[in-house]
Amino acid sequence: MKTKALSNRLEQFGIFMLTFFFSIVSFAQEKTDAPDLNVDVTTTKTTTTEEWFTNPLYWVVGALLLIILVAVIARGNKRD
Repeated sequence: MKTKALSNRLEQFGIFMLTFFFSIVSFAQEKTDAPDLNVDVTTTKTTTTEEWFTNPLYWVVGALLLIILVAVIARGNKRD
């Protein structure tokens, strides 16, 4: 019974030490004075390239072909 009690005490102490360590690490990440937020960003990107999938014509033609394909498959081999 004493071994189980000692094991529980060691486990509690280990959890306490981990909690203490992580709290120290988290406080070490804080900066006490105000952060320097002076950011100057200047970008001049003027190139515009249109991708094929942004053109609505491709979407319309693709949808039309898909509808035709589904109609042909659904019709099957019925010859009346």
